[in-house]
Amino acid sequence: MVEVMKDLESFTPVELNVVRTSLFKATEQGHVEFITHMRKANPAVLDIFDDKKKSIFQYAIEHRQEKIYNLIYELNPEQRDDITHNIAKFQTNMLHSAANLSPVTHFNHIQGASLHMQRELQWFKEVESILPSEMHEFVNTSNLTARDLFTKNHKKLKDEAEISMKGIAASCTTVGALIVTIMFAVAFTVPGGTNGNTGLPMFMHNKLFKIFILSDTISLISSATSVITFLGLLTSTYAEDDFLWSLPTKMMTGLSTLFISIAAMMITFSCALTIMLDGEVKMIIPVIVFASVPVVSFIVFPIMYSTLVIRGH
Repeated sequence: MVEVMKDLESFTPVELNVVRTSLFKATEQGHVEFITHMRKANPAVLDIFDDKKKSIFQYAIEHRQEKIYNLIYELNPEQRDDITHNIAKFQTNMLHSAANLSPVTHFNHIQGASLHMQRELQWFKEVESILPSEMHEFVNTSNLTARDLFTKNHKKLKDEAEISMKGIAASCTTVGALIVTIMFAVAFTVPGGTNGNTGLPMFMHNKLFKIFILSDTISLISSATSVITFLGLLTSTYAEDDFLWSLPTKMMTGLSTLFISIAAMMITFSCALTIMLDGEVKMIIPVIVFASVPVVSFIVFPIMYSTLVIRGH
C-alpha cells in the first residue's frame, strides 16, 4: 500500500475512496503506525477529507486517539494553519469535535464519572490551545460555540461526576471524623497509665512510646486534614473547569491523608500492644502482622483491580 500511495494523484475516484476509507478507519481504531507509513509515502494523505469534510485530525479528536492527534505537531506552520482553520459539515471546527462526548468504549478503562469528566476537559483544553483564537467563538449551524456545545453534551456526565464525588466525600468525612475522635482520646489514655505523683506517662522514656505518640499525632493531624478537604469538596460549586484540576486534586489530597491517618492509627495500635505485652513475642508478632492487613489491602487491591481492568480492555 505504501508503494501504491506514492502515486496518489493518479488514483481514480473509486481507488481514492478506498484509501480514504482505510485512513479514517485506521484513525478511528488508533492505528498510528498505518497513518505514519502512509504519510511517509505521500504527505498529501493528510489533506484527504471524509464525506463531511472532516480531516484526519478532526476524526482523531472525535474518537480521542491522542497518538494520531499528536502528529499535528509534526506539521509545518502553514499546514497546521490550514488544518486548524478547516470548517466541516454543519459549520463545525476541531473544537466542536472536542466538545462532543467521547465514545464510551474508548474510556472503559477510566473508572468513575469524575475522572471521565476530567479527561474530557483535558481534551477540550488541548484542542483549544492549538486552535487560533478566532476559531474559539466560531458557531455551528445550531448557533452554538464549542464551549456551549461542550456544556450541553456533558451535562449528564457532569451531574454524575458531582453526585459521585459528593458521595465519596460524605463517606470519607464520616470515617475521618471517627479517626479524629479515636486518636484524640488515645492521646490521653496512654498504655500503662500515668504516674500518680507527676502525672507523666509511666512509659515516657520507652522508645516505642515515643513512636506511639508520634504516630498518634500524625494520624490525628492527617485525619483532620482529610475531613477539612472533604468538607471543601462537599461545599464546592462544581463548575465545569473545577473538574480539570481543583476537584481531582482535593479528592486525591483527601484520600491520601485519610490513608496516612489509617496507617498511622495501626502503627499506634501496634506500639500500644507491644508496650503492654512486653516480652510476649508469640503474641506481639501475630498482632503486628494482622494490624498491617488493612494498610496492605488498601494498596494491593486497587493495583490488582487496575491490572484486571487493563487486561480486560
